[in-house]
Amino acid sequence: MTQSGSPVDLPASVPVRALFVSDLHLQPSHPRTAAAFLDFLARQAAASDALYLLGDVFEYWAGDDDLDAPFHQTIIRAIRAVGDAGVAVFWMAGNRDFLVGERFAEAAGLTLLAEPHVITIAGQRIALVHGDAQCTLDLGYMAFRAQVRDLAWQQQFLALPLVRRQAIIAGLREGSREAHGGKTMAIMDVTAQAVTALHAATGADIVIHGHTHRPALHRAGTLRRYVLPDWELDAAPAPARGGWIAIDANGAITRHGVDGALS
Repeated sequence: MTQSGSPVDLPASVPVRALFVSDLHLQPSHPRTAAAFLDFLARQAAASDALYLLGDVFEYWAGDDDLDAPFHQTIIRAIRAVGDAGVAVFWMAGNRDFLVGERFAEAAGLTLLAEPHVITIAGQRIALVHGDAQCTLDLGYMAFRAQVRDLAWQQQFLALPLVRRQAIIAGLREGSREAHGGKTMAIMDVTAQAVTALHAATGADIVIHGHTHRPALHRAGTLRRYVLPDWELDAAPAPARGGWIAIDANGAITRHGVDGALS
């Protein structure tokens, strides 16, 4: 994967039907990552028909009453500019930003999606998920996920003052980092059984997801599963990473590095 040099524009010969990106973990303390995402929105996303943001776009989201934070406004305005250019923009919740709601969607000019969400492009049936719901071996996380996705829990949490919510989330993030240290990669990855169940439930031949930070193309017979990369350009001297998946009008699916080059 090419991760350096000048940004590369997608070829203009075949129109881009859709772009897919996830796991940017945007936050003010990571300005290079944010700048790369803004460049992606302006250069690639604005030239496509549709943009799918598949979760964990923000490092965390404490509630839509935090819309006016300067950093959030920068990201929201950039996403809205893509929609204003005629691109259909869609948002699917991740495990970090599942509290994004209608106020955010209206401000950013996008449509919220439940998962799984199925689309058809050039005759291909594609299932979209964030990916955390398919990590079924991680029993502790699955229990936590069920709790925080419960509507009653969310209403109670969102009733707390914003500062209090942010403090709770900071504690949860620290606890998550500690918990990850004691888990194997297999436990934190999606399971074959969950992917098979997803294919059966959706009738899709292709799955696109993020969450695991393990970009790859997995094949099982005629089934294909594309895993999106996470984005991190602020951890120098470690190599920059990031990228997206594109589908053109002919149905060709390509994976791109953070600079736009094929990977």
